Amino acid sequence: MFNNRTKIKTLLAAGKPGEQVIVMGWVRTFRNNQFIALNDGSTNNNLQVVVALGLLDDETIKRITTGASLKVVGEVVESVGKGQSIEVKAASLEILGDSDAEKYPLQPKKHSLEFLREKAHLRFRTNTFGAVFRIRHSLAFAVHQFFNEKGFVYLHTPIITASDAEGAGEMFRVTTLPMDGTAPKDAAGNIDYTEDFFGKGTNLTVSGQLEGELGAMAFSEIYTFGPTFRAENSNTTRHLAEFWMIEPEMAFHDIEDNMNLAEELPWSITEKT
Repeated sequence: MFNNRTKIKTLLAAGKPGEQVIVMGWVRTFRNNQFIALNDGSTNNNLQVVVALGLLDDETIKRITTGASLKVVGEVVESVGKGQSIEVKAASLEILGDSDAEKYPLQPKKHSLEFLREKAHLRFRTNTFGAVFRIRHSLAFAVHQFFNEKGFVYLHTPIITASDAEGAGEMFRVTTLPMDGTAPKDAAGNIDYTEDFFGKGTNLTVSGQLEGELGAMAFSEIYTFGPTFRAENSNTTRHLAEFWMIEPEMAFHDIEDNMNLAEELPWSITEKT
């Protein structure tokens, strides 16, 4: 069973010398055939695992490479090194998954964002993206807390829709019709979307406004929080093809109520994050 493992975040926060623990994670670095920096994703901080000389055979040592996953059973001891108060002295070590050192692209150094963009399947393991997604998680959680404490209902609005939200932006078309020029045409020579999957032209949503307004007419106060897509052909940092948007809709609110809500939200999520 793997459920009896101790998360590295918990161990670094409350581990006491003398404890017997099981830790699992991925190798960040392996120095001098003795010191393993292990990370299990529960925190950006690594746990140092000390392997006594002679504990492992040469073949096992060769397999402890950056990216390999390990199971370590050992004792928590005070660390004599800098940067950590405790470490784990390994009594046994099992390799759960190998990582080919010649092919694994992430090395113990800082990589550029351009490089990580090309290694999207592994970038979550870096400190940069680890921090980004932990902050994003905390922000999203704080948003839900804020509205829940005020009695708002969280409304899930469609991602595929025929609504253009008052022409809020250029939309991405969603279709199952062939794009090779053989799509059916109507009498005017335009693509006949009545033959499409939904029987009409459909797009990725630019806003959950329409459904949100309908929900507010039943629940009084609702909010939407989900992915939004804009097809503006503008390659700047101010225009994103996909982003997440918060849209509250309220009945029985005046402009002052709206202003107060808009002011309270950023204060609240900043405090909680």
